Amino acid sequence: MSTAISSIRNLGPAYETACARAGITTAEELRSLGPDAAYARLLETGSKPHFIGYYVLVMGLQGRPWNDCKGDEKKALRKRFDAIKAASFDSGRSEFERILNEIGVVERIR
Repeated sequence: MSTAISSIRNLGPAYETACARAGITTAEELRSLGPDAAYARLLETGSKPHFIGYYVLVMGLQGRPWNDCKGDEKKALRKRFDAIKAASFDSGRSEFERILNEIGVVERIR
C-alpha cells in the first residue's frame, strides 16, 4: 500500500514535492527512514535547511501538532537539526547538483 506523504499530519503538498525530489515518494518510505535520515536527504537534494521544517517533520511523524514542540524537547531537536545540517548541507554543492539534476546532466548517486 502506498500512502501520500501529505497524509501525514503537518505535511502538505510542498513537503511532498521536496520529498519526491529526494526520492521519498510515500508516507511509508518517510516513516521507515525516520525524520533525521529523511531530512538529511532533503538537504542533500537541494532543500534549504530550516529548523521549523525539521521539527514539523518530527512532530508529524509522531502524530503531533507542529507547534507541540517546546522547552527541552525543542532544544534537543535543535541540536539534532544542527548536526544534520552540518553533515548534509553544502549550499554550493547542493545548488549545483540541483541544477544539474534539473537539466538531466547527472543522476544523483546515493
